[in-house]
Amino acid sequence: MRLAVVILNWNQAPDTIASVHSLEKVPIAPEHIWVVDNASSGDGISRVKQECPGIHLICSTVNRGFAGGNNLALAEILKAGYDSILLFNNDAKIDAAALEHMCKTLQMHPRIGIVGPVLWDATHPERLLAAGGCDIAHHISSHVKEPVLPGDVRDVDYVPGTCVLIDAEVFHVTGLLDEDFFFGGEVASLCKKARDNGYRCVVDGSANVSHTVDRSAQLRHTLHVYYVVRNRFLYVRRFYPRRKFPLFLLWSSYTAYIWLLALMHRDWQRADAIRLGWLDGLQGRYGGQNARVTGGQVA
Repeated sequence: MRLAVVILNWNQAPDTIASVHSLEKVPIAPEHIWVVDNASSGDGISRVKQECPGIHLICSTVNRGFAGGNNLALAEILKAGYDSILLFNNDAKIDAAALEHMCKTLQMHPRIGIVGPVLWDATHPERLLAAGGCDIAHHISSHVKEPVLPGDVRDVDYVPGTCVLIDAEVFHVTGLLDEDFFFGGEVASLCKKARDNGYRCVVDGSANVSHTVDRSAQLRHTLHVYYVVRNRFLYVRRFYPRRKFPLFLLWSSYTAYIWLLALMHRDWQRADAIRLGWLDGLQGRYGGQNARVTGGQVA
């Protein structure tokens, strides 16, 4: 199986460099690795060029988000005729055994189109982050927290985008990632389209990947919550238009609850991000909104 890897970089050059070198130990040759820089500031991308020779480096002049950034590489990879693509966060770690299990699982059944690992917290290794996910239109906490036993394969609604192996054929059928999501929900959307076209999305219990979630804690506090709130409405619009009213009511009620919690804690920045996410979700304002949410502090 001919495998390509895509790593997205945004102001985290040291992590991206470490991620590339770790993949070379798996081993994946540099010529099969794509790094997409999402208009990072500073000279970090120069370090990536210097320390990771042989990779395919794509530099976007604007921040295209998770979906748009990955799509730049996916377009090239699909033209090159690769069999499968691994989307891999630069704050995650995978070993050769985990990747081998995922590749075997992808080839195990012709209708398996998307495979994910069991995700564990790198800072607290005993903490399970996710063993796949449930449909985000109907679940507030969508990450599945029941472990998958080694040797087992579990069908799930979606695989978290931290580390996801995708049969190239899926993209030919569904199209690329939906850039309206910008950040969060685009892989859940891809999985939903794949399942609607008869593909299985599964988690391999023999593949374990660690994810350093602490690194992005501040972004999660504001930007992440904005996109989580807003993109639930986008997902409903995409896949459940006939149930839009009750689902919009559900997510509006949940949004009001977490907004009130933020106000009670005098967390004005988080409260404003939640409010903007709700308004934009209802009004259909999608794509990248980083500058609005952070007051221009983050592009």
